[in-house]
Amino acid sequence: MADIEFDTQLIKKYDIAGPRYTSYPTAVQFTPEFTESDYRQQAAKSNHSGRDLSLYFHLPFCDTICYYCACNKVITKDRSKANPYLDMLHKEIAMQGALFDSSRKVNQLHWGGGTPTFISHEQMAELMQVTRKHFNLHDDDSGEYSIEIDPREVSRDSIKLLRDIGFNRMSLGVQDFDPAVQKAVNRIQSEEQTLTALSSAREFGFKSISTDLIYGLPLQTEKSFASTLHRIIDISPDRISLFNYAHMPTLFKPQRRINEDEMPSAEIKLAILKQSIEQLTSAGYVYIGMDHFAKPDDELSIAQQQGKLYRNFQGYATHADCDLVGMGITSIGTIDNSFAQNVKTLDEYQALIGAGKLAVFRGVKIDQDDLLRRAVIMQLICHFNLNFADIESRFSIDFDDYFSDEIKRLDVMCDDGLIEMNKQSIEVTGKGRLLIRNICMIFDRYLNKAQNSQRFSKAI
Repeated sequence: MADIEFDTQLIKKYDIAGPRYTSYPTAVQFTPEFTESDYRQQAAKSNHSGRDLSLYFHLPFCDTICYYCACNKVITKDRSKANPYLDMLHKEIAMQGALFDSSRKVNQLHWGGGTPTFISHEQMAELMQVTRKHFNLHDDDSGEYSIEIDPREVSRDSIKLLRDIGFNRMSLGVQDFDPAVQKAVNRIQSEEQTLTALSSAREFGFKSISTDLIYGLPLQTEKSFASTLHRIIDISPDRISLFNYAHMPTLFKPQRRINEDEMPSAEIKLAILKQSIEQLTSAGYVYIGMDHFAKPDDELSIAQQQGKLYRNFQGYATHADCDLVGMGITSIGTIDNSFAQNVKTLDEYQALIGAGKLAVFRGVKIDQDDLLRRAVIMQLICHFNLNFADIESRFSIDFDDYFSDEIKRLDVMCDDGLIEMNKQSIEVTGKGRLLIRNICMIFDRYLNKAQNSQRFSKAI
């Protein structure tokens, strides 16, 4: 596979807004016409598939607000506010569990937020116990059970508890170690807090540890972010996610508190990205794609080498063959040939679950064209190549004929050196790997029709 190659002029040329392709069709295509009844039908159909399950739980509570955050969260210092939500979540788990055959193993499980460790030790243990009661969880530590961690919200005892109840992977939110940057985005987090969480995770045998960083935040410079990366590399996590900060204050109110005069220019952002890629790859990390780096022996790297890498709403994943059940507010599931999303507010969620209804409020059924284009996009965004014969065999099409318009539009990318294309395949070059979203957008029929890219973040 080609090494990543940073071409500033090409990045500037292709730096337009577009989907991150954690799903196809993307959430923009979800509609209220997809109902609870549709979801139940899809769940029933999925029981005949032989697929295992993946579970996602959204725990939206946070003690303080981070100004850059675009997640659906509830900011409160009153820990008791989680109690009624957890009561409803337990009920949803029971309702969802009843829809799926009890023989289906849960190969993946993820708690996201918000801050999942906002809740107490007793509540965390009870939530996992309730989940185990209604779903078929692994008992031998062979599942990929992960949790998002705010190092400010955990102790050594917290990490031990999480390991004891079944978690074996975690991602640590870091963003930036620079105190001035932390103050500018209202996330004060000492390096000691991060190190304590990470060392505790290693002490108790977590199998994979990831750290999340963000470039493009106010007051960041090449020098300051290089210092943060240097310390992260010394810490040596298994994975590193390097996210581009997407400043969209019209959509996300907390971002309005960021002083735009302090934000780095586009040129500085690019310089930070270039320098970061060089630092990480020089340190031995593999560029997986988009914003993910991993050690060569990490599961993500191995899955990519074996052609088994996938993308879902948590980013890159190793199990493409699972139905994903989303629970809690705003969570998204992928069941059989459909996507479904839960309501976004606590009041709506409480009303529906309290009335014995599922919290689904919108979604989309996936047609044959969606399946075909999803396969193309997933192959490109995960593996940076596409063999036409494989797609033709799976979907009984003639690739040149079906995608004749798309192939013509790819010619410009060929000329620019983003891809190499012949009658048999597409290979993404080192220059094209950073711009993989742009390449995938060529195959997105909804984007081509609607051109509603204002709903998405910039590619770089």
